[in-house]
Amino acid sequence: MKILILKPSSLGDVVQALPVLRLLKLHMPQGEFYWWISEGLIPLLDDDPDLAGVFPFQRNRWMSPEFWWEFIASIRRMRNMSFDWVIDLQSLARSGAVAWLARGRLKIGLDDSREGARGFYDIAVSRPSYGTHAVEWYLEVLRHLRIPIHWDFDWIPVRVDTRRSIDQKWNPEPGCWIVINPGARWQNKRWPVQYFRELADSLIRKNPWLKIAILGQSEDTDLGAYIAQDHPDRCLNLAGRTSLPEMVEWIRLSQMIVTNDTGPMHVGAALGKPVIAIFGPTEPKRTGPLHQLDKTLRAPIPCAPCLKSFCAHSQPLECLNRITPERVFNAVQSQLSRS
Repeated sequence: MKILILKPSSLGDVVQALPVLRLLKLHMPQGEFYWWISEGLIPLLDDDPDLAGVFPFQRNRWMSPEFWWEFIASIRRMRNMSFDWVIDLQSLARSGAVAWLARGRLKIGLDDSREGARGFYDIAVSRPSYGTHAVEWYLEVLRHLRIPIHWDFDWIPVRVDTRRSIDQKWNPEPGCWIVINPGARWQNKRWPVQYFRELADSLIRKNPWLKIAILGQSEDTDLGAYIAQDHPDRCLNLAGRTSLPEMVEWIRLSQMIVTNDTGPMHVGAALGKPVIAIFGPTEPKRTGPLHQLDKTLRAPIPCAPCLKSFCAHSQPLECLNRITPERVFNAVQSQLSRS
């Protein structure tokens, strides 16, 4: 069996889709599995033990007619592989078109009405309910394929070389780190940076053994510097300084992660780390940290979750501003006491 999985982006979505790959490989250990993924996320799947290869998705290049030949070459390569199944877990127009163009013997995807992608599939899998978590929806595809569902697998296998790289660069003392992730793609998913700074200050004053690693992309460097400003000796600003695999391994070596609703939150959940997740416009039941929804923090605002990437409320970002640093501090301290 040769199977192609389509899930090009984003980081959190790809992480949430990985259980599909793990269960397929466990059920069909001799199968060959490939993944269509955004070029920037390929490091997440490099050397993955369950993958035979990846097909890079270069969105910015393929939008230009100058580079359409690259897209055509990629589709030809897919066709030449003669896939038995093509599984589309993105289910937008472009991924649905790729599923159809790849000419797999069976094309199956999510019944998502946003862009009409279901028209490209032989089987379209509906979301069981509005509140069904994204991971559970992805796994519904396997139920239609009669693949057994369980959780006895390693969601994100450890990378020994990457952990060694972290030790050489930063030499982190084990057992004393909490990760803070202040960024997010949507601006209205971001808990105020001043609140993160107050939280870091309170945690460090309360826990003399504690150190904080601040993760983020290069555009979050200033956020990290601001949060670390009061305690530069115990806050390590890693925003823009880690590779994607290093970010994963930093979360693995930490005790927990405090984060907005963004990709590293799902990494923390996949690694089984306690996740204190701060939610504003999005719905934790659908996209929260799997199996840890009890640790998500929300404010009782009538318009939340609005599921919009912009805030139209009369009091902008009230859904986040009303989640106080004290409330998050108490949630973190409660988890630390249990650990």
